[in-house]
Amino acid sequence: MIDNSLFDLSGKVAVVTGATKGIGKAIAEALAAFGARVVISSRKEAMCETVADEIIDAGGEALAVPCNISDTGQLRHLVDRTLDEWGQIDVLVCNAAVNPHFGPLAEISEDAYDKIMDTNVKSNLWLCNMVIPQMAERKDGVVIIVSSIGGLKGHGKLGAYALSKAADMQLARNLAVEWGRANVRVNCIAPGLVRTDMARALWEDDHAYAQAMESYPLGRIGEPEDIAGAAVFLASRAGAWTTGQNLVVDGGVTIMSGRYT
Repeated sequence: MIDNSLFDLSGKVAVVTGATKGIGKAIAEALAAFGARVVISSRKEAMCETVADEIIDAGGEALAVPCNISDTGQLRHLVDRTLDEWGQIDVLVCNAAVNPHFGPLAEISEDAYDKIMDTNVKSNLWLCNMVIPQMAERKDGVVIIVSSIGGLKGHGKLGAYALSKAADMQLARNLAVEWGRANVRVNCIAPGLVRTDMARALWEDDHAYAQAMESYPLGRIGEPEDIAGAAVFLASRAGAWTTGQNLVVDGGVTIMSGRYT
């Protein structure tokens, strides 16, 4: 018999990178609402404190730990600070990402390419390598990597970002294989166009926005809260037999063969 505790995260500790705005913030708030103690992490300490305070004021438990995920030392501090405070990490959400280049691959600089791949892929791997072993010792843990539908198709101006997000999908598959016997589940969420600061160049462009309205079967772009439910599912007992997957949450745009009208 299925009970109503499938999504209960009480007693779990979740670390969310890029958690002070957009998708990361929405995921952190949702995990807290379902009972998890949440570590709020991003580069700016003041913003981390603000979001943590908001969660605490709403009745949840939160801890602010600023971290630039491109810095291995700061990643180590993020993990150690969490373990010192709460003893374990049950859920890791790798959400922080960058995209310093908006244009074709033919025009990208080596520095911009390295920054995208180092931040969006390598830093996720290093953080997973720091966190997963203590999950494996307990035979219980969840990693969620926020990818993008950009990793499923080509794009004239987001090629490098899409390349990094496709790599994240493979990272999830590989880690799921390597750690599955220790009951550590690793999955990706691939959002479509969501109203976030990172995607502002797309949804604030009248032409791009009009195209989105024509191509999304649900007739709208996503909001950060639209992604949060998928994270709760993957983090909870409801997702206990889901691993190595790329869960597409995109308003249906990837199933479209052309314009809606």
